[in-house]
Amino acid sequence: MLIIRAPEGRLRLTRWVAATALALTMCGTAAATPQGKSDSVIVLVDHAKVVRLPEKAQTVVVGNPAIADVSVQRNGVMIVTGKSFGVTNLIALDANGSLLAESMVRVGAASDEVLTVQRGMDRESYACNPTCEPSVQLGDAQPFFGRTTGQAAARNALAAGGARN
Repeated sequence: MLIIRAPEGRLRLTRWVAATALALTMCGTAAATPQGKSDSVIVLVDHAKVVRLPEKAQTVVVGNPAIADVSVQRNGVMIVTGKSFGVTNLIALDANGSLLAESMVRVGAASDEVLTVQRGMDRESYACNPTCEPSVQLGDAQPFFGRTTGQAAARNALAAGGARN
């Protein structure tokens, strides 16, 4: 049996993410807020989001760096990158180790342009913009995942070798 889940199934998630982001923007920044108050930062897998840190933040801690990673920049800005599906927390501390803020980081599914093909228990993903090409996603069947990443690695190695000649 072959079941194809079209990108429309992810449209609801995308609308929810957009609505939540808009609500957070209207209520203030999606970043951590002072006095330990908790807000959510929503980012997609393999995407990055710019977030403003609270004033005087010296240390940033990510609960599970396998779900999200941060890179602190100058001027109180950090980049949050979605690594895998899930929820983790983000803590901002001042120079004395006092809690300035804590935020939940929610990492959701990638874009609407990913077509998921389900064959029994095995799943394959294809990026479709405008034509569909294999694109590995978390949760894809191991044979498909390994074959696709192997081809990409071999192609990158050929390109790197060709650049040296």
